[in-house]
Amino acid sequence: MFKRRTPEAPANPPQVVKPGGKGRPTPKRSEAEKRRRQPITAPSSRKEAYKKVRARQADERVKARAGMARGEEKYLLKRDKGPVRRLARNYVDARRTFGSYLMYALFAIVILSLLPIPAARLLGLFAPPVVLLIVLAEGVFLSRGVKKLAAERHPGEDTRGVGLYAAMRAMQIRRLRMPAPAVSLGEKDKV
Repeated sequence: MFKRRTPEAPANPPQVVKPGGKGRPTPKRSEAEKRRRQPITAPSSRKEAYKKVRARQADERVKARAGMARGEEKYLLKRDKGPVRRLARNYVDARRTFGSYLMYALFAIVILSLLPIPAARLLGLFAPPVVLLIVLAEGVFLSRGVKKLAAERHPGEDTRGVGLYAAMRAMQIRRLRMPAPAVSLGEKDKV
């Protein structure tokens, strides 16, 4: 009766979306609690509780490993996240590198050095440093190339360490790379 009258508010007020906001109103606590509620089934013993926890954690690890292998950004390690690192992975995976055959070459050199032939033993002595120098030179060239490409394509992104990342990935056996290669050999248009 003695209240000040306010103008009638519209039935559906326009929602103002703040920049950086989530774009929807915050749910009421009661609604959020209703969504979270699950029937409580307490384990009968501590052993059973540990089994459930271990089983859940194992499922999460399997899911995370599969997601990482597919290259899903959500599951990647911090060192693998971001568009610059994805560019470096694709840059390396699109090329056939000598570094990816390094382990095979070193294994062959060790086998050769075990033979009773003096020339093979001499090769086993001098080949490893030569092979490592080749891999090092290849890593330097890959590093330079990926840094240059990252600076062109992603000028605002942090490119620190991307060269070493690319060189280390080039030394891994292609089938064992994690995340798995997203481009096939020779497919440079995706890079």
